[in-house]
Amino acid sequence: MSQVINQTVVNEFILLGFSYQRQVKCAMFSIFLVIYLVTIVSNILIIILTQVDSKLQSPMYFFLCNLSCIDLCYSSANVPKGLEGMMVGRSFITFAGCAAQMYCALSLGVTQCILLAVMAWDRYIAICNPLNYVIVMNRSFCIRLAVITWCSGFLLSVVHVSLTLTVPFCGHRKIDYHSCEVTAVLRLACTDIRLREAGIFVMSVIILFIPLCIILFTYSYIISTILRMPTTAGRLKAFSTCSSHLLVVSIFFGTAMAIYMRPKSMISSKNDKVISVFYGAMTPMLNPLIYSMRNKDVMQAFQKLLWHKILSKDARFRSQKKF
Repeated sequence: MSQVINQTVVNEFILLGFSYQRQVKCAMFSIFLVIYLVTIVSNILIIILTQVDSKLQSPMYFFLCNLSCIDLCYSSANVPKGLEGMMVGRSFITFAGCAAQMYCALSLGVTQCILLAVMAWDRYIAICNPLNYVIVMNRSFCIRLAVITWCSGFLLSVVHVSLTLTVPFCGHRKIDYHSCEVTAVLRLACTDIRLREAGIFVMSVIILFIPLCIILFTYSYIISTILRMPTTAGRLKAFSTCSSHLLVVSIFFGTAMAIYMRPKSMISSKNDKVISVFYGAMTPMLNPLIYSMRNKDVMQAFQKLLWHKILSKDARFRSQKKF
């Protein structure tokens, strides 16, 4: 009975954030504010370009649009609260707000994990079976894949959140973190959490391992097919279309495994904060930059959109000048 009463006491948490000097915090706030703004602008731009440009209507760019939606939402779920913590030193978040933030972040992370596997499958069909690409990756099939991906992400994350937030906290409410991260919240529990940690670890391995196996399997065939191409130009073009995706996969799975698939002896609160910041703030910014800078079609679409805006402004200016 006393355990139930103690659990009801915790109706909000305190996010301690980064314990640095104020000057350092102000500098970090400025840096991460710029990162957040670049993330928002670049991902919105990718979404707009994939919708308005006729050259970006293929399945690859349809899934890229989904990836930008994930990055946009993921960054907005984590970074603003982190920025608040950098300014005031610590910030308060309600239990419901913590649950919502944790669920959104996990759901979007799992969705991205599955989506990267779907994008690898798309590249596999395009390079290894190009004659049937249009038939296999038709619009209705791509939409179904996207719906399954999003639904799977939001359903699978229920396990993590329920295992984390159903523990008794007994009045402990200081989270030594800048957001409601699973491992940081679990440390507040006043009961044995080894079984829950094991369950979260197993689920994390399954969620990360299966998509990663699909990606490795498809790319083994992709690379084998590329190496058998008769011309150097063909090989370079094929490698170019895959290199951006491989770079995004490496960054995403590398940081995700560093957080969720480490031995307990390697867990460090300070290191976790750095990895989490990179995972939550830097990755959503890097993804659109990687795809846009290494993709000729995206850059041409951006230049065309920019040129169209300049011409339309010039036309409006000329018409106003006549009057």
